[in-house]
Amino acid sequence: KEKEETQPAPAPAGERTETRQKMSSLRKTVARRLVAVKNETAMLTTFNEVNMKPIMDLRAKYKETFKEKHEVGLGFMSFFVKACTVALQEWPAVNAAIDGDEIVYYHYCDISIAVSAPKGLVVPVIRNAEQLSFADIEKEVRRLATRARENKLTIPEMTGGTFTITNGGVFGSMMSTPIINAPQSAILGMHNIVERPVVENGEVVIRPIMYVALSYDHRIIDGRESVSFLVRVKQLLEDPARLLLEV
Repeated sequence: KEKEETQPAPAPAGERTETRQKMSSLRKTVARRLVAVKNETAMLTTFNEVNMKPIMDLRAKYKETFKEKHEVGLGFMSFFVKACTVALQEWPAVNAAIDGDEIVYYHYCDISIAVSAPKGLVVPVIRNAEQLSFADIEKEVRRLATRARENKLTIPEMTGGTFTITNGGVFGSMMSTPIINAPQSAILGMHNIVERPVVENGEVVIRPIMYVALSYDHRIIDGRESVSFLVRVKQLLEDPARLLLEV
């Protein structure tokens, strides 16, 4: 039999257009920084899961009273910030940075929080978060988020953080490997909360679970430190009374 000739695929119907635009200075800066982090750090990520039911129950019980007293809502971010500041002080390598041939250990917790702004993602800083109450943290988060949406953040407000928290869960992310915010050495990734089956006391129950991820620079943070840090954060979040009692 003669071979059938292959006919070219018909052209798709409709217009096939494209648009080109120059990268903004912000996007070019972000691109350079991301490539630099990839090339200049030994980044790894460790994962865990958090049962969010204790926090959700506490929040549901007190959120109205909290808002009436402090004039700000009680969100999840304050719990994560508080848990991280406790864990950072217990595992100081996670709250450190490499400067030349020296390691700088910070004795304060300046927490960068990733916020979506009209021109892209920005990371304003909550200064001395270890000294702030839940209400103070929520007020600062709201203030910084508002300034970000209005494009009013200043350079000093976005520099000098010692650790970053990013929440991909607001976009529906189940799990990710967040990239380090250089020159910091670690970043915590929050994700969406989904009801999942878990085993408690030999029985399968449904709980609201969030996967959390810690990306870290292995040059300065060992596996034991990174895993122990994330486990400590998990413990504090699953028993929020620990945060209130500082135990």
